[in-house]
Amino acid sequence: MTNHKTAVRATWFSIAGNTLLAIIKGLAGIFGNSYALIADAIESTADVFSSFLVLFGLKYSNKPADENHPYGHGRAEPLITFLVVGFLITSATIIAYESIQNIGTPHGLPKPWTLIILGVIIVWKELSFRLVMKKSIETHSSSLRADAWHHRSDAITSIAAFIGISVALIMGKGYETADDWAALFASGFILYNSYLIFRPALGEIMDENLFEDLIQQIRDVAIKVPGVSGTEKCYIRKAGMQYHVDLHALVSANITVRQGHDISHALKDTLLKELPQLNNILIHIEPKDLDGSSL
Repeated sequence: MTNHKTAVRATWFSIAGNTLLAIIKGLAGIFGNSYALIADAIESTADVFSSFLVLFGLKYSNKPADENHPYGHGRAEPLITFLVVGFLITSATIIAYESIQNIGTPHGLPKPWTLIILGVIIVWKELSFRLVMKKSIETHSSSLRADAWHHRSDAITSIAAFIGISVALIMGKGYETADDWAALFASGFILYNSYLIFRPALGEIMDENLFEDLIQQIRDVAIKVPGVSGTEKCYIRKAGMQYHVDLHALVSANITVRQGHDISHALKDTLLKELPQLNNILIHIEPKDLDGSSL
């Protein structure tokens, strides 16, 4: 299965799971008198829409290169990640506003059975996080990573709701707002998590150097190619689930242009074979003197 298909399937898993959970949380929150659960339902609903954005981004970024986009359409993925973060911030703002409103409004205690529902949700969302995060690592997808963190943030907000409802039930009358304070805390966590998702996507758009491990892998593979005596500059740009590489390779100064050309092609073919996540590779041949210095 290709990285693209793996990422798409993981996204559909997120969409299906969040849709079901949004319905369950919403109904449980309304009938169980818990705004923390309703807040959870709001976040899950936002997650459904954001997952559809991720799906669109994955499909668009997988379009082949064309005349107007010679490096492909991969940069659409971090742009979609920005929109996903926007959904998270919006949902956090709504939850915070409603929580503050409810804190100042007298209301009854949550129903005890809501804790059972929250317990099941916490386990499910943590398992979902681990599954989708594993797929994001396999596919090198930043938007899928953002989708995975949605599951983790959902689990955290559910834990906050569980604690808030537990406090309200144990302490009884006078502590009804513990549930609302839990929802308010959850909104703050969602905002913090939004930054954690936003920062890597911004680095990708700005071509920030974030790939030292991959650069070392490229150098290790390059030195094994016959005719390559070393490497100098190595720059990497990420676009979607692919990496574009500019590599300066050292070869003997005494070979012909044709030989240097052949070594360059052999190096490129070897890198594409050994590191399939690479896409466009630009090889610059640097002549190396007998004393080991490059010209």
